[in-house]
Amino acid sequence: MSTLAVGVMIFPTHTTIGPLQLAQALEARGFESLFVPEHTHIPTSRKSPWPGGPTLPQEYYNTFDPFVWLSIAAAASSQLKLGTGICLLPQRDTLVTAKLAASLDRLSDGRLIFGVGAGWNEEELVNHGAQFNTRFQKLEEQVQAVKGLWTQEVFEYHGAHIQFEAAYSSPKPAQPLGPPILIGGETDHTLRRIARFADGWLPRARHGFDPRDNLARLRRICTSVGRPIDEISTSVFGAPADLETLKDYQDAGIDRVLLPLASSEPSEVLRRLDQYAEGILNRLH
Repeated sequence: MSTLAVGVMIFPTHTTIGPLQLAQALEARGFESLFVPEHTHIPTSRKSPWPGGPTLPQEYYNTFDPFVWLSIAAAASSQLKLGTGICLLPQRDTLVTAKLAASLDRLSDGRLIFGVGAGWNEEELVNHGAQFNTRFQKLEEQVQAVKGLWTQEVFEYHGAHIQFEAAYSSPKPAQPLGPPILIGGETDHTLRRIARFADGWLPRARHGFDPRDNLARLRRICTSVGRPIDEISTSVFGAPADLETLKDYQDAGIDRVLLPLASSEPSEVLRRLDQYAEGILNRLH
């Protein structure tokens, strides 16, 4: 049976526990990782439907920048892995984001996990000068460009969406190949991208997640492009806090689960962490 890493996910807002206190609490209890999402802003237009339901939760409006927030968490811990879940890469400048990720990875001694995705909020993305209907093509180019900037002394990129001349980008990440890049999403299109150029899959458990069926789907797609599935990790985002379900995930071959933390009062977050530690973490391994 493979070991199942257990981390948490939380919206990093000013209304909940801070990164210093949370990172210390997670490391003290033995959690493996801490993942946070991002939204630079929420346009007042609600044309784009939120995939989770009719009403966008308040925490979406109040998120800190993930790299700033995770930097504080990195300084307050020594083993805790730090993840973006997800970084909305098509909204970001590629060179700046490559530098941010490399800086955080280097300063945390190689603890960054770089979860990326194309996003769902068209208005937010368009405000950054990106095109909604080509966001996935841009994401693919950005991943290729970021990897090159991380691993090559001098690198240039000339794509349909990303272009820059030969340049130095230093310091490099602490991880020799750069932080592992996980892609969020559940469609076959997402799985084909992962099989071709990513290190891992970051699916959501919001509408139920059958680990065997989904890993079989990933395996078929990996086989079709000649990629061994054991090169790709699977981290389930917002996994249910149910011991038997998580044991099933573990038996099926899932690598990591991220348990949800509400952006509530610090005392409530710590109480929930204790529940997770006692009811799941200490009984899973």
